[in-house]
This record gives sequence, C-alpha cells and structure tokens, in this order.
Amino acid sequence: MKKMQDTWNASLYDIKHSFVSNYGGNLIELLAPKADEKILDLGCGTGDLAKRLYDKNVDVVGVDKSKNMVMQAMSKYPNIKFMVRDATDLEYNNEFDAVFSNATLHWVKPSKQALNCIYESLKQGGRFIAEFGGKGNVQTITDAIINQFKEVGIDYNMEKFPWYYPSIGEYSSLMEEAGFRVAFAQHFDRPTPLDGDNGLKNWIEMFGSYMFEGILEDKKDFVITKVENNLKEILYKEGKWIADYKRIRLIGIKE
Repeated sequence: MKKMQDTWNASLYDIKHSFVSNYGGNLIELLAPKADEKILDLGCGTGDLAKRLYDKNVDVVGVDKSKNMVMQAMSKYPNIKFMVRDATDLEYNNEFDAVFSNATLHWVKPSKQALNCIYESLKQGGRFIAEFGGKGNVQTITDAIINQFKEVGIDYNMEKFPWYYPSIGEYSSLMEEAGFRVAFAQHFDRPTPLDGDNGLKNWIEMFGSYMFEGILEDKKDFVITKVENNLKEILYKEGKWIADYKRIRLIGIKE
C-alpha cells in the first residue's frame, strides 16, 4: 500500500473537529482506567483524551502516525509522553494494562497487523478498548462524492478509498484470530453534528482529502459544492449538517 502523506491540519482539527475527542469521553468510561495503570492511547490525535487519562493519574503514552498531530499534542500537553508510531508497527511487548483507541482503526488498512501489534503490546489479562467507524459509516457522504466523480468523468479507484469500515462480525473475528476474547461488541448509529454552514465542506477537507489525491483544486471545489447541494435535503437539519456516523465499539481481553 502506498504511503499516505501527512495531510492532517492539527489546528483545524482542534478548532472544527473537537467532537472527535468529545465523543471519546464516554469511551473512557468503558475503559474504566485505574490510577497508576499504564495505558497506550493509540491514535492520540492532538492529545485531548490522553490528557483526560493523565488527569486520572494514569501512566499514559500517546502515539499517532501523524507527526503534525503529535507535535500539536506535545505543545499542548508537555507533561505527557507522545510519539510518532504506526499502529501496524508498535514494537511494544507485554507493556500496557490497556490499549485505548478512539476514531483511529478505520484508517488502518492492514488491520490484522495492527491487532497483532496491539495484542503484543498488552500484558496478560490486559484489555483493548476501541471505537471506530463501522460498516455504513458516512456512506451517504462518500457515495455522493464518488457519484460526483463519475459525473465529472473521474474514474475513481476504490483502492484509493482511505477507510476500512468493517462489520462487527468481521472485526470480532479478526480480534479472535489475533488471540483476543471479545468481551463486548456493539455497532450503532451516531448522527454527528458538524460545526457551521461549511460543516460538510470542512469535514471533507479534514477527513476526506485522500479521496481527492491527484485531482485539481478547481475540480475538487466543484465536486464538493455539488455534494453539498445534493445532500442538503438529506443531511442538513435545523441549521446544521449531520454526518451519518455508524460506530463500532469493542472490548477485547488478552488471555
């Protein structure tokens, strides 16, 4: 798989997309961290959830593939250990009481490799708590983008689709193959408000930029405007864009 460029705009992420870490708050309840536990925040972004764990006296380490995100996290929370690491190449061994991951694993295509790394990172009896996009996540938006590509004569190659949105059965099976006992699994709708009149455009710019690789800026703007027009009746409600999020939540135990 071709190495993706680090196009993450960490400041825009903090200003316009703080909902990502806000929704992760009640995932921390599922994690139920105890003081002095050593916990890996996998895909820590700009560090907000790692800070919540740190405030609970957890020994937290935050890792993210994006150097831009890690640099922002380090400048915001200098007391917390952050580093650039890929989920498929963690290089930890029996080190953590828990691995916590919010809104990250749908970006990881070789998911078997990532799950093996997560399993190896955990101590015996350790737990893996994750939430990420599941089957059907933002499909209304991505289908509209791909339809517009066809309209303007762009032949979209699905291999360039940046996300992996598995069914609950599919991902649970991968976890079991890696050695986990799946203690909890849930697939649910979570309609997600996007900030402001440009909410959908900002979301596409922030999270969907990989879909537009190699496409000229004016054509990209044209496609996004058409997508906004076509989805306004479906996803724009009471003055807000609402993205059609569908999430998977899982707990795995290393036994």
